[in-house]
Amino acid sequence: MKSEIDQFREMVRAVVSTEIVPHIDAWEAAGVFPAHELFPKLAAHGLLGLGFAPEDGGEGAPLEYQMVLSEELGRGNAAGVSMAINVQMHMATPSLAKYGSAELKERYLQPALRGEHVAAIAVTEPDAGSDVAGITTRAVRDGDDWLISGSKTFITNATQADWFCMLVRTSDEGGYRGMSQIIVPASTPGFEVVRKLDKLGNRSSDTAELRLDNARVPVTNTIGEVGRGFQQQMGQFIIERLSACFSIVGSTEWALEKTREYLKVREVFGEPLANRQYPVFMLTELSADVELLKAMNEKMCRMLNAGEDITREATVGKLHAGRTFRRVADAAMQFHGGLGYMEESWTARFYRDARLSSIGGGADEVMLQVLARMDGYTT
Repeated sequence: MKSEIDQFREMVRAVVSTEIVPHIDAWEAAGVFPAHELFPKLAAHGLLGLGFAPEDGGEGAPLEYQMVLSEELGRGNAAGVSMAINVQMHMATPSLAKYGSAELKERYLQPALRGEHVAAIAVTEPDAGSDVAGITTRAVRDGDDWLISGSKTFITNATQADWFCMLVRTSDEGGYRGMSQIIVPASTPGFEVVRKLDKLGNRSSDTAELRLDNARVPVTNTIGEVGRGFQQQMGQFIIERLSACFSIVGSTEWALEKTREYLKVREVFGEPLANRQYPVFMLTELSADVELLKAMNEKMCRMLNAGEDITREATVGKLHAGRTFRRVADAAMQFHGGLGYMEESWTARFYRDARLSSIGGGADEVMLQVLARMDGYTT
């Protein structure tokens, strides 16, 4: 008899194969997918609320179920849609769930878990990406409201989002101090989506620039404690990196399976490529790297379930996951030869999409800096 989590995996795979895979080519060509149509379908199966408390409208499922969901979303060639779903579940909502007031959760979190709202996380700015301490978007108190001015960029889900979990400065304290997380509804006067960005990959996921000019938002839209936004966001980043590790396992396993099958049927100099030692050894080595990532993911699940800090593990995992994703994409294209370079082949999109994995959610260099500091270096 199959375990409950195996049955869950089968259900998720069926949903993905029905609701996402048949449409992904059209969504990639359009440069956007219909989130307000897709998210309610996912929510109907309880997928958007897996890791959230039942009192908030979630499923209260163990972390392993979120891992399985992310893996299955990663399978196939729909990285843009997978990323957008992960933004909804693991990037824009964890702080709200952990620190938000009951009123905020009822107004914003619960509709997001039901798929009625599309959520986005707004941290990055034109002059502050990996250096979160450098953000300049500012909220000034005006009675019971914040007046927010500034700009954000590279914001996933931006053109469709109903609200944004936005990190802004709420005091004159510099560096990591004086920041707050504030829910900014897309309908707020003074807020606008300036332009949709044209990306190299993940094209089905809409990404845009934002501008705020004295956008008036109630102070009650502040998530948690005023001035603690940076610390709250760092915790949210950990969940983001964890979800990236989960989904990259699914993506790389799928790509390696596809490439192994191709090596069996592609003949070169009178015999299948699968008889050649170099490609076989290369795919075997990459499979071992994916196995190591899976083991790290399982370790992080155990640690989080026990209430332990996974900052180091998530940082190591994100660094390894991004590099593994890129190596798998490169090998898949190389072993498909000229066909792999054609847009008609799955490898072309996969190659383009994989490159973001070492940039988004914390660049490789930032992961190394974090780890170096944890090891006692002063870089």
